[in-house]
Amino acid sequence: MSDFRLRRSLHFVPGANEKMLNKALASAADSLILDLEDAVTPDLKDAARETICGWLAEADFGRQERIVRFNPLDTPWGEADLEGLMVSPPDALLMPKVSTLADIEAVDARLTRLEARHGHPVGGVKLMLVATETPAGGLNLPTFTDCPRVAMLTWGGEDLSAAIGAPRNRLPNGEYLDVFRFCRVQTLLSAKAGGAEALDAVFVDIRDLDGLAEESQHAAWMGFTGKLTIHPDQIPVVNAAFTPTDEELEEAETLLAEFEVAQAEGRMAFRFRGQMVDAPHLHRAENTVQRGRLARGAN
Repeated sequence: MSDFRLRRSLHFVPGANEKMLNKALASAADSLILDLEDAVTPDLKDAARETICGWLAEADFGRQERIVRFNPLDTPWGEADLEGLMVSPPDALLMPKVSTLADIEAVDARLTRLEARHGHPVGGVKLMLVATETPAGGLNLPTFTDCPRVAMLTWGGEDLSAAIGAPRNRLPNGEYLDVFRFCRVQTLLSAKAGGAEALDAVFVDIRDLDGLAEESQHAAWMGFTGKLTIHPDQIPVVNAAFTPTDEELEEAETLLAEFEVAQAEGRMAFRFRGQMVDAPHLHRAENTVQRGRLARGAN
C-alpha cells in the first residue's frame, strides 16, 4: 500500500493544446491524460507528438501524474509515438483499442527495449488500458492483468457502441444498457482480481453535472477509485465523489482505534456503532483512511 497513488480524476488534455494544458495544470485533477489519439486529426499527429514530448521533458506537472494516450500500433503513428515518448517518458501510457493480451504484450516488449535503450528503469512506465473499446476486448478482459506492466483498467462505451452497431449505450433515464453495464462490471472485477486499479469511464454530457455526481458516487460505492473527465467543470465533482467525507474519515479512524483495542484483547469481531464488525471492515477502514488523508493532502 506504500506505493498507492491517488487517482480520483484523470483528465483528458486534447491533442497538443497549450492553453488547455495550462488550464489542466492549474486544476485539481490528480492525473492528466495527454491525448495523441482521438483528439488529434491525422495531419497533426506528428506535430502533436513533438509538442507532447516537449511537455514531458520541460513542463512542471507538480503532483499530477503524466499519462499519454498513444495511437495503436496498427496505425501509421503508433510506433513513432512510443519511440518519441520514451525519450523523456511519462508515468504511464494509456493504450486504446485493446483486443487481446497479445496486443498488450507487444507494447510491453517495445517499452522494455526502449527503457533499456534510454537508461530508464525497466517496467517503470505503467500501462493503463481502455479495455472494452472492441468486442474482443470485452471478452478477453480478465486476461489483461497477466501483463505485469498493467496498473490501471478503464472502460469505454462510445467506441464499443460503434463497433457493435449500437445506436446508443444508455437508456433514456441515463442507465447503461445491459452490454455496457456488463463491460463496466467486467472491468471492475478484472482489475481487482489482477491487482490493478479500476477507473470508471467518461461521462459525455458535460452539461449534466448532477448526473455526473450521481454516476460518480455509484462508481465509488461499487469499488472504482476514480473516473475519467473531459471538461474542467467535471473535475471537482468527480474528486468529491471519490474522496471520503469528513464523517466517513472520522468513523474509519475511530474504527481502526477500536480494532487496536480489540486485537490487543485477542478479538477480531466486536460491536461498533450498532453493527458487528470484523476483518473486512478493518480493511475497508484502512482504505478509507489512506484515501482520505491523501486526498486532503492533495486539495
